[in-house]
Amino acid sequence: MTSANIVNVAVIGVGAFGRNHTRVYKQLEDKGEPVRLLGVVDRDVARADAVGREFGCRSFGSLEQLVTTHSEVQAASVTVPTAHHLETARVLMKAGVDVLVEKPLAPSLQEADELIGLAKTNQRIAQAGHLERFNPAVRATIPLITQPMFFEVHRLSVFTPRALDVDVVLDLMIHDLDIVLSFVHSPVTEVRAVGLPILSGKTDIANARVEFASGCVANFTASRVSTERIRKLRFFQPHQYVSIDYGRQDVLAFTVGENLGKFATPSVNPQIGMVKPPVTPEEPLLAELKSFLDAVRRRSTPIVPLEDGRRALALALDIVGCIHRHGDKIDLEKLASR
Repeated sequence: MTSANIVNVAVIGVGAFGRNHTRVYKQLEDKGEPVRLLGVVDRDVARADAVGREFGCRSFGSLEQLVTTHSEVQAASVTVPTAHHLETARVLMKAGVDVLVEKPLAPSLQEADELIGLAKTNQRIAQAGHLERFNPAVRATIPLITQPMFFEVHRLSVFTPRALDVDVVLDLMIHDLDIVLSFVHSPVTEVRAVGLPILSGKTDIANARVEFASGCVANFTASRVSTERIRKLRFFQPHQYVSIDYGRQDVLAFTVGENLGKFATPSVNPQIGMVKPPVTPEEPLLAELKSFLDAVRRRSTPIVPLEDGRRALALALDIVGCIHRHGDKIDLEKLASR
């Protein structure tokens, strides 16, 4: 490894997400990977100082301090609240810094489009932070995909006070929207959705039904007020049922018919074979940041470009719009005040 190969990185915003990005960058550096953690930035100076001390890097109270003091910074994770993604990424990209922007990409499609334009104008590598793309179970599923026709997806979490600047669709469901869009490769033709605020001022539980031009239908349920944590995606395609457990990083495929494949294990019914594709466990964030750094070194298109982040955001905003229209229809505010 030569110094020319080393990517100098920073993390902007060191709340829960940002601290994890900082931890992984430092982990990669300590393992001898060609990356150097230069510093962290947070408007909460005490928090920035604490994270800087924890991971042995400099801390800054403003982005301007970082880019002027450390002009050698080459790449950065943007993990500030969604409302500040554009202004933060703009400063970085204009300073010649490549960026990974956490999901959701932006609060609006207009800002997402501006981010995409900034990356092109400034010739920057820019990646959307859709973590589940790098889940080993998702990666192991891709070779199994033929023609998905029906999805059932559940993402349930216990309530925490983080990420309350966006509702559950943009906080949690957007992960699964991105995965399904990457599996189906077909335009969305219809969206229906309902949702309710439970413990916050935003929608905390939501259900959406999405139909695609291919005829595929996907049902999504997301909740951040559950008593348990569930992250599962199941889909059906001709002669096959596939189940993904994101948390366990586990995949099961059940195939019906005579051509079961040499790796299939016969079940109780000899016409149904079960396949468990090999999955190499890895922390998705570690895989995501390694992929981002590789794209920075190679000057190549990231696995999850900003355009994919925009696509997931567009569907999420459609779902949010449906939820609001449904709330108006049933006079949700009046019901909530009873």
